[in-house]
Amino acid sequence: MKGKRIVLGVSGGIAAYKACNLASQLSQKGASVRVVMTDSAQKFVQPITFQALTRQPVYTDTFKEDHPEVVAHIDVADWADLVIVAPATANILAKMAHGIADDMLTTILLATSAPIWVAPAMNVHMYGHPAVQDNIETLFQRGVRFIEPDEGYLACGYVGKGRLEEPEKIVATISHFFADSSTQLLHGKKVLVTAGPTQEMLDPVRFFTNRSSGKMGYALAAEAARQGAEVTLVSGPVHLDKPQGVQLVPVVTAEDMFRTVMSAYREYDLIMKTAAVADYTPAHVHTEKIKKQKDRSFVIEMKRTKDILEHLGQAADKPFLVGFAAESTNVLQYARTKLKKKNLDLVVANSIAGPNSAFQSDENEVTMITEDMEKPLQRMSKQRVAEELIREIYQLMNKG
Repeated sequence: MKGKRIVLGVSGGIAAYKACNLASQLSQKGASVRVVMTDSAQKFVQPITFQALTRQPVYTDTFKEDHPEVVAHIDVADWADLVIVAPATANILAKMAHGIADDMLTTILLATSAPIWVAPAMNVHMYGHPAVQDNIETLFQRGVRFIEPDEGYLACGYVGKGRLEEPEKIVATISHFFADSSTQLLHGKKVLVTAGPTQEMLDPVRFFTNRSSGKMGYALAAEAARQGAEVTLVSGPVHLDKPQGVQLVPVVTAEDMFRTVMSAYREYDLIMKTAAVADYTPAHVHTEKIKKQKDRSFVIEMKRTKDILEHLGQAADKPFLVGFAAESTNVLQYARTKLKKKNLDLVVANSIAGPNSAFQSDENEVTMITEDMEKPLQRMSKQRVAEELIREIYQLMNKG
């Protein structure tokens, strides 16, 4: 980020104290940082704090014109390579979404042609309010990009989503943004990721599914996008936010996922199939709710679903293909069998047994396997696993 010009907008929330650390870290990375504060932000932090941390002027008043040769808010708007609002309150999001310009920060946000990033921070119920979510979606559709808030203990006493993301992670995200395209491992590539479980309907109220949370697939989709790829995420039903910069295609059944993937696989350079797709589905789907039977036993006839990986592996024009092998026993042995049988370029083996099961966890412990390589990764966050996998995939795709 050396030499990059960043405008840091600080709005009025308790998380404003974290903006001090953010301004400091950005400056230490070599960026030139100018801070713009709302009136409410100044109730939490004084402008002189940011001035000392950045060695740059701090802007608080739209009508304060220290240099008559320029108009201050236009000058700052034109100066910026990037504008980031952190913390962003519900109030500032509403102003941005509705084009209100009633202070220095909102005026700059309307006047700038630089990319705008936003890091929200507020009470968990405020963040989940439909009005706030509508404003976020409106801004996202206009090109504003968001750094999602973290989950945890909030200043108001609640525990949930709404805590400003840590400054270190915000800095890392901005660094990725500024990275030259030549350093992005998947720049120019088209990537498809499948994630989550499928749901196989039995009747209008019952279905068969599994415990997959989709977290690994979503982490891979997010990392592929950060590495410059054009990413499509085909996802079964999960409770996760769509990764930034990723096209989401929701599906429900194994058949839905099969048709979606097989109809478009030729468009992609890389497919990573992390989804836990049902192997079997009810042979007959009842149109009405099944009533209790007098007999104590109840038999459901099941039929095999189509194997997406196998079909992809058999395709003459298959892309670089990565599969996941989630096993409870003989993990590496079964993974190697899957690698050969499905004609994969890479298989990622992980255990779903015991307390360290990858299912519904934020962490994973995997082994990357090819015909001539076996590389284990120690237990780490799924985001870090995604980073390591993308790095390994890049090397394999460019081997020789």
